[in-house]
Amino acid sequence: MAKQKSSSLQVRAYADHHVITQPNPLRSVLRRVAEKDLDDPVARAEKALAGLSGEFKNWMETETGRLAAAHAAILKDGFTKASREELFRAAHDIKGDAATFGFPSAAATAESLCRIIEHAPDLAKVPSNLIAHHINAIQAIVHERTKLDTASTASELSRRLRGVADEYLAHANRDRPDHLEAILSPSIAPAD
Repeated sequence: MAKQKSSSLQVRAYADHHVITQPNPLRSVLRRVAEKDLDDPVARAEKALAGLSGEFKNWMETETGRLAAAHAAILKDGFTKASREELFRAAHDIKGDAATFGFPSAAATAESLCRIIEHAPDLAKVPSNLIAHHINAIQAIVHERTKLDTASTASELSRRLRGVADEYLAHANRDRPDHLEAILSPSIAPAD
């Protein structure tokens, strides 16, 4: 059964306009909290994230293992609909998680791999080393992240792989102008 709406609208008339104030039914359920008892959900989330940060590398290694397994299945049996989808999902998950977990260069490289899978007219014709280089780069970025000099190297590697992938896709789609616009658009993955 629906609650009846309160009809206590307040209307104030002025010379050139009216102001209508509706009743606020939430006022009856609002509870005031003392200043000392205020909860900061952002601080709680950051604290929880900091507590989990030790697991980030393990999670990323699991994701890169999944990516490598999908690639191994493709090398063994060729591209099938299922193997293509698994390779894309693994790369897409890395793209989405990597920056959050502290691996922004892996996110950029995974995005480049996703673009190849999405925009190549025939994945069987994509140079196998182009896909392998992306996967190897993601694994190296995740594995070697703890070394101080690797951040700039990983960033440069991601940038160059994206350039090679874009060049290949532009050439492979030269007869498909609708795809060229998407291929030549800027990256949406977080930058370093």
